[in-house]
Amino acid sequence: MKILVTGCAGFIGSHLAEQLATNGHDVIGVDNYNEYYSASLKRLNAQQIEAVGVQMIECDLRDDLSSVLPHDFDYVYHFAAQPGISDTTSLEEYVTNNIYATQNLLNFILEYNKPLTCFVNIATSSIYGKEATLAEDQLVKPISYYGTTKLAAEQLVLGLERKGKLNACSLRLYSVYGPRERPEKLYTKLIKSIFENTTFPLYKGSLKHSRSFTYVGDIVSGLISCIGRESKIIGEIINLGSDKEYTTEEGIHLVEKTIGKKSKLQEMPPRDGDQLRTTAVIDKARKLLDYEPKTSFEEGIIQQVNWYKKNFID
Repeated sequence: MKILVTGCAGFIGSHLAEQLATNGHDVIGVDNYNEYYSASLKRLNAQQIEAVGVQMIECDLRDDLSSVLPHDFDYVYHFAAQPGISDTTSLEEYVTNNIYATQNLLNFILEYNKPLTCFVNIATSSIYGKEATLAEDQLVKPISYYGTTKLAAEQLVLGLERKGKLNACSLRLYSVYGPRERPEKLYTKLIKSIFENTTFPLYKGSLKHSRSFTYVGDIVSGLISCIGRESKIIGEIINLGSDKEYTTEEGIHLVEKTIGKKSKLQEMPPRDGDQLRTTAVIDKARKLLDYEPKTSFEEGIIQQVNWYKKNFID
């Protein structure tokens, strides 16, 4: 199949594109290599996935796409977004990157593409709010610009599905970690600080925050399992994550154990918009996608530490 992956040079998108290409699909990746974090890291990801046959195109989804992107995709996996809950990221950036860019992509697909087999929108547990412990049919209460604008993007996609104009579903991902994790995310940032013997900023109260940390390989397996199950998933919202919870404190101790060295924690003021608890209710994913996360937390952390050592430690 011919598959478009947006945000393809990023953390999860690069893993998905790599696996799809390895499976024999014709994969076109799109990324704008913005400076939210180092573009050089995204270009490293792009080089690695191009080596297995992914065709990368550099463009911004907010621009005119008609002369930049090829047509006639069978599938779209839409990752591209303004991520995180940084105090330095404006509401305008979240709105333009998450809402406007999604609508612009949808307009392009509807005008220039044959009917898609499926448009898979990549959403987030941040849509649920402080306590992301709910099934997909429960009331959502986002508390961050990120969660709010990702909810809006999700509804733009599903609104077209409800109108009968687009075969689409939305998958809400939970606390993904593993090789290629973004540098401002918990584990890459922690691993870096330990190896460089620097302090690790820890937001007050976050040691007791709990997350359903989910290994990126399990997420990719769930995403790929959408293919061939369209009759079950079109129009659906599906949680994709782990149903096992670990506190931030447990995660830090596991990284320290894996590296064999203690971290230097520096307490910072609480971060506005941070979630207190996430645990993925994945009954629907099990039913519709035969999804089952298989990678233990310890095994996943070992893989991430080994990736960091290979790419960033001389």
